[in-house]
Amino acid sequence: MSSGIVYSDYDPLAQIYNQVWGEELAEVALQPVEQLLLKHLPKEAHILDLCCGSGQLAQKLLLKGYKVTGIDGSEKMLHYARENAPAGQFILDDARFFKFPATFHGVISTTYALQYVMNIEELTSVFQNVYNALLDNGWFLFDLSLEERFQSSSWQGLAGGDVQDNYAWAMQRSYQAEEKIGCVKTTIFQLIDEAWQRIDNTTLMKCYFPEEIQPALESVGFKKISIYDAEGDFAMPISGKIYFVCQK
Repeated sequence: MSSGIVYSDYDPLAQIYNQVWGEELAEVALQPVEQLLLKHLPKEAHILDLCCGSGQLAQKLLLKGYKVTGIDGSEKMLHYARENAPAGQFILDDARFFKFPATFHGVISTTYALQYVMNIEELTSVFQNVYNALLDNGWFLFDLSLEERFQSSSWQGLAGGDVQDNYAWAMQRSYQAEEKIGCVKTTIFQLIDEAWQRIDNTTLMKCYFPEEIQPALESVGFKKISIYDAEGDFAMPISGKIYFVCQK
């Protein structure tokens, strides 16, 4: 099943993600997952959490009685996922290349994870992999951040930071409008063997548009494609965030 291709861009962020954002982001993701996906699935369905991060959302689904498999490209993220959701199965792999036979009743990918795939050709490969991994009539849900959000003052600029006894961090975000790329720069200081070490991490996010996503989904076979707005449909205080839901 594994392609053998993994990446570790997010390893330095794993501790911060787990401690600062993991639970909050899982709680935010759960509402649309419940309302848009779970209603279509049988009890005790098998769900794939693609780009599962530190596993808090997987744990919430496990507690609801679902079987959950998580895939992520960061071994350190998976370390936390296995701690947070010990009943889940977690696999180190790349969303662009993972291979499963038809196994899952539903697939989810939340927290803009698919926007770290930087071109529509590779994203279409992700969609093909998801399609292949779904059982007949299975469902796929994922979210996207639109250009409206990338351009907003709430996204750009200093995005957070903290100082603890053994680490400190600060994050800054920017948007390159011509290239349609969001840039997230994080500086981390970690106390290792009584010495402070600095890590500078940069991750990129691609801004996609619904009119290019829908044809890509259709090209691999998905049907019943619907789009929902986080602010308009779920009363979330987030403008420029949408959810795609589609069926195999």
